[in-house]
Amino acid sequence: MKYLSAYSEQTLSQVRQVMDQGRLGEVLLQRYPKAHEIRNDRALYDYVQDLRNEFLRNAAPIDKVAFDSKIHVINHALGLHTSVSRVQGGKLKAKHEIRVATMFREVPLEFLRMIAVHELAHVKEKQHDKAFYKLCTYMEPNYHQYEFDTRLYLTHLDASGSRLW
Repeated sequence: MKYLSAYSEQTLSQVRQVMDQGRLGEVLLQRYPKAHEIRNDRALYDYVQDLRNEFLRNAAPIDKVAFDSKIHVINHALGLHTSVSRVQGGKLKAKHEIRVATMFREVPLEFLRMIAVHELAHVKEKQHDKAFYKLCTYMEPNYHQYEFDTRLYLTHLDASGSRLW
């Protein structure tokens, strides 16, 4: 339940009840019956670029997008956005990279979209504040639901050790 610690006691109680019945995996499979088809870094890059072009046309370009096996969900990181600044001649250039935990290669598209939207929002908003979450919900109106369901999936993985997709 560590992934759900920020939620209300009422919500946690409902999740515990479903878990006690052994139905958490079943509930998630009902909501999200199949995994996405984005399996390699190139496809992930194209997917994130499409989101960027649709919602953040004026934002800085994304130089690299990749699945990363070194990101550990245990540390509550689902993805990472990094910005590296370099001096080139008389100019300061920033290079933006997005990395997504490898385990998200085989999940529903909604989970991957939530992570991509979250990391893209960091290009414009660095802090997790009201403006950041407003931007996330602009890009994905169901952002908070998908985030919750992703956390449910991580809770299922902790409890059962088995993947659903």
